[in-house]
Amino acid sequence: MKKKDLLRGIPKVDEVIKQETLFFLLEEKGCVAVTEACRAVIDELRKNIIKLKDEDLADFDIARLDICKIARDAAEMIEENEKLNLFPIINATGTILHTNLGRAPLCKDAVDNVREVSKGYSSLEYNVEKGKRGSRHDLVCKLIAELTGAEDAMVVNNNASATLIVLAALGKDKEVVVSRGELVEIGGAFRIPEIMSQSGAYLQEVGTSNKTKPSDYENAIITKEQEKDFSMLDNMRGTKRFETGALMKVHKSNYDIVGFTEEASLEDLVEIGKKHNLPVIFDMGNGLMIDMQEYGLKEPNVPKSLATGIDIILFSGDKLLGGPQAGIIAGKKEYIEKMKKHPLARVIRVDKMCFAALEATLMKYRDEKIALRDIPVLNMISASKEDMKLKAKRLEEVLKKANSELTTELVEVEDQIGGGSAPTVRLPGFAVAVEYGKMSAQGIELMIRRADVPVIGRIHEDRLLICVRTIDEREFEDVAKAFKLGNCKI
Repeated sequence: MKKKDLLRGIPKVDEVIKQETLFFLLEEKGCVAVTEACRAVIDELRKNIIKLKDEDLADFDIARLDICKIARDAAEMIEENEKLNLFPIINATGTILHTNLGRAPLCKDAVDNVREVSKGYSSLEYNVEKGKRGSRHDLVCKLIAELTGAEDAMVVNNNASATLIVLAALGKDKEVVVSRGELVEIGGAFRIPEIMSQSGAYLQEVGTSNKTKPSDYENAIITKEQEKDFSMLDNMRGTKRFETGALMKVHKSNYDIVGFTEEASLEDLVEIGKKHNLPVIFDMGNGLMIDMQEYGLKEPNVPKSLATGIDIILFSGDKLLGGPQAGIIAGKKEYIEKMKKHPLARVIRVDKMCFAALEATLMKYRDEKIALRDIPVLNMISASKEDMKLKAKRLEEVLKKANSELTTELVEVEDQIGGGSAPTVRLPGFAVAVEYGKMSAQGIELMIRRADVPVIGRIHEDRLLICVRTIDEREFEDVAKAFKLGNCKI
């Protein structure tokens, strides 16, 4: 058969669309999507035929020209194109706030509230009682104030944004004093010096990487009168100083400095701030709302930090708070008002779904026991080693029942919090180590990662570990299904 005969045998797009295979897709996906898929399949077929050498023409599969096959190929292409890039997975790594896996899972009430608010219209910026326009800033600020002791609060889209707007509102064209030991990099391009520059504030670093004393902050303060005293020679040397706008402390949430160290406390900075009439900012980051020391988590919490008298605190919503991605700013009303009126406030504001999840999460903190029970992150952190062993045994039973060829063993592990929080804290727990015939740990990991519901495990010493701390028991059946070869896409 000649090449031109093969090309002549390709069905037309109009003919393919009429095939029964595509009837329901035309109704469900629309004419444009179906037509484009048919055209793409036909174009690819035409290109393949044109590329054929004369000696390969005899081996060409004529069935590829069948109109029904082309319709089926188009249907498969539509299905493939409709797959979403963001979908649920099962976290079996033992890292609670796994940044790559979406950090904090939301509590049930938060999920329910997002569903209710997002499916229709909402009171995002409408005051129902007064029958007029409202402000989204008012949705959760009273609740945050109630829980933390702050005078006022506002919410932006993440803690990096919170840092930016706080510095822009309080430190633009002024110096903000920060310890050298706290010039952190949180991730990506987020570094305190660079954010400081973007905000229009000038970084005045004090102390050393391991030691910064209260006197270092006080000695760095420049008044407006002192700013004017710098000579032209100082300007030419590039040593010009500016009036001090604020004192800032940054929590070392993703690293620790040990040994010969010293740092100024929040109380120290508050005393210096009051003396010089300067606001004290605490970039806390992690968002812990309750004392968790009995569970090994010796991190600062929001209410106690504000109780020291600091003026502004900022923290994440999706870390130890256990809510959606957000940056929460709380503190003195006079400073929060400046941020609410700042041009950046609109740029970094959050939507109705974030507010819905955040409000429902914050409600849990009205009772500490309820928060520990219902907020997944806190529940995972507070779970004991004995709880994890029993949970691992239950998972092991489910796995053996699903696939008798699996070899399993309960092993002790050290889980971690992750998400740039409490880097030195290790949570004693248990995992199920799984072997599958002669398959390598990497092979098993690939198998379960490509399951219909992907399971992300952890390989340690050439063994695949399924860490139970980060798995909800309602997910056990899906974990078991992942270990069946028929349920994965290898």
